[in-house]
Amino acid sequence: MGVVQRISCVDVPALPLQLLLRAHADWTGAAVAVVDKDRPQGRILWVNAEARRAGLLPGHTFAQGLSLARELRAAVVPEREIAAGVGSIAAALRAFSPGVEPADGEPGVFFVDASGLSRLYPSATAWSRAILADLAGRGFTATVVVGFRRFGVYAVARAADGAAVFARPEDEERAMRRVHLSHLALAPRARDALDRLGIRTVGDFLRLPPEAVQKRFGPDARRLHDFASGEGYAPLRPELPPEALVETIQFEPADGDAIRLLFVMKPPLHALCERLASRGRALAGIEVRFVYERGAPRTDLIRPAEPTLDEAVVIDLLRLRFEGDPLSADVAEIVMTAHEGPADARQLRLFFEGPRRDAAAAARALARIRAELGPEAVRRAILRDGHLPEAAFCWETFSDLPEAHPASPAKKRLVRRVLDRPHPLPPRARREPDGWLVRDFECGPVDALIGPFLVSGGWWRKESRRQYHYARTRRGDILWLYYDELRRRWFMNGSVE
Repeated sequence: MGVVQRISCVDVPALPLQLLLRAHADWTGAAVAVVDKDRPQGRILWVNAEARRAGLLPGHTFAQGLSLARELRAAVVPEREIAAGVGSIAAALRAFSPGVEPADGEPGVFFVDASGLSRLYPSATAWSRAILADLAGRGFTATVVVGFRRFGVYAVARAADGAAVFARPEDEERAMRRVHLSHLALAPRARDALDRLGIRTVGDFLRLPPEAVQKRFGPDARRLHDFASGEGYAPLRPELPPEALVETIQFEPADGDAIRLLFVMKPPLHALCERLASRGRALAGIEVRFVYERGAPRTDLIRPAEPTLDEAVVIDLLRLRFEGDPLSADVAEIVMTAHEGPADARQLRLFFEGPRRDAAAAARALARIRAELGPEAVRRAILRDGHLPEAAFCWETFSDLPEAHPASPAKKRLVRRVLDRPHPLPPRARREPDGWLVRDFECGPVDALIGPFLVSGGWWRKESRRQYHYARTRRGDILWLYYDELRRRWFMNGSVE
């Protein structure tokens, strides 16, 4: 491509319409439109060729469209899906050039640095055709124009099909001036007013004085005039490549329980899927590096059958991996690196809009448990007035599953697990050579005892006097203990997680 600076415009025309058609393959051959709202008064924004043949045009209402094409298919394409589509195409274009700039206000238009690629491709034409083939494989129809000036390649790309390469700036200038104004982002009212004056092409438009364009047709027409004349020149502003998709979890102390590790991995895995979805991509694989407390680290590469945004699929594959090849030591750190792949509009819609919980499926599962184990098998805890901790709640059966109100994930909460009955600790001296061993050897002796918190009363029924403490073991467990002054014995009442 030589040493001359070359710029390319890649136009994916009517990108929201193409995204809609990709999501509804069964609409192929029908009249299809994108509307701003799914109501009879909603305005049609984009239409396909079948709809145009029926007489539909952007600007018609949905009701007018149905009167012209009774079998019209129409839907709203949310802004986030359009943004995700732009991000997905930009990522694909970066495989052909590091300099990719999505156009502001025109989703589907991209300016690409086409300089310095002669060692990778035999010609600019071959480079353009490679881009077209790649986008076609992703389900997009596009136009690629390589030239010398930003507006020149933009105008020709909006009016042409396929690939076009200009060898000389003057060839680009002549082609640009012949482009009809209807192909450009010009307000219909201004375009119709210009048409009545006999101004129909870019060449006609450029002969108008800029001040007159501003006064007669408004600031948007003036900006387009400046863009076309070169007054609004701006250098290519490529977007930086997206940051690496990495999540790190550290454990203090180290943990080797596979079930607990999988439970802890779910939130960061969901965060990775959120970041992928914001780019319009899905999880094609995940590299998980387990850093052992002792020994060389282990790395697993998990690949689902197809790119997905459902973290439960990946967690299930990791569980199977652990069953086939268990961890050999306690894990001090986990580093998860996501590998991205294409996501279709259905996956993105389900991820952003689909419910995270299926209440009907949960109700069916609970019904099966009741049928197998009896109606008392499914209960929930409710608070009640009680003097002692074990009397401050009770269990009740329920028939309808209540609506979930999860706490904000930004707020970390401790969970207190209360034993059905306080567990008496062995009647031996609290202090031993290595410390007080409360539960088992694995958790280690008690390193710190926080308390006492006094609870006394019950004189109206059965008097009680307790000294509650939190005991932190060497492994990091937090146990909830109390000393019964009347019985002169220590009990474990639960734990804190």
